[in-house]
Amino acid sequence: MDWRRWRHAVKLDPARPLDPEVVRGLATTGTDALILGGSDGIRREAVFHLLGAARATGLPVAIEVSSEEAVVPGADWYLIPMVLNTRDPRWLVGAHREAFQNLHRIAPGIPVPWDRVVTVAYVVCNPDATVARVAAAVPPAGPDEVAAWTTVAERLLRADIVYIEYSGRFGDPAWVGAAAGAMRGARLFYGGGIGTAEQAAVMAARAHTVVVGNALYRPGGLECIRATVEGARRVRPGEGGEPIAAGGRLP
Repeated sequence: MDWRRWRHAVKLDPARPLDPEVVRGLATTGTDALILGGSDGIRREAVFHLLGAARATGLPVAIEVSSEEAVVPGADWYLIPMVLNTRDPRWLVGAHREAFQNLHRIAPGIPVPWDRVVTVAYVVCNPDATVARVAAAVPPAGPDEVAAWTTVAERLLRADIVYIEYSGRFGDPAWVGAAAGAMRGARLFYGGGIGTAEQAAVMAARAHTVVVGNALYRPGGLECIRATVEGARRVRPGEGGEPIAAGGRLP
């Protein structure tokens, strides 16, 4: 399935242990895709191992390239994150330049699968999240700033995805709605604190795609994923939230 049609995705952290039976069980939850990624502690061997388990589910698999250790072959998509509201330009473009420079030095002539590369512009909204600390992010002051960052991502940076990130807690629907109202053609992803069908429905009414991660690692994780899938499919973007412009709606 094309990433533009995802309504629900599960994020798996290669740095966090997970029972292989749980990974296999994701095939039965109804989720649209699996995203492998995390904010720190990423090791190539762990990514390889998790990728193999994820591919065995038959679901589309994307790797979020948050470090060079995450660059392994075999994924359907490679999500390249850029943190818009960072104090350190390394997390906007610097690490990307370093990665390409190292690639050309270590493996000259190895082609980049550009047709499977997707740019993701992050707006980090939870100051207590690991990603906020690692990427030196300054959370927005309010929904107007979120909308402005969305416009920067779409119109200036031409990002494929704008990702409103609340990692670790459930976010403010008004902030996600503000991003939705500024959308024109990119896809809006939301991640953070989703653990119930109701929470999934609230954010899926504002974003094209909701991403669920931490809930899977708790007792009864698969049942929780199933509930959030049901919630996400209960609504369409624009129902109950700020309307997403015609160019950004689901086909």
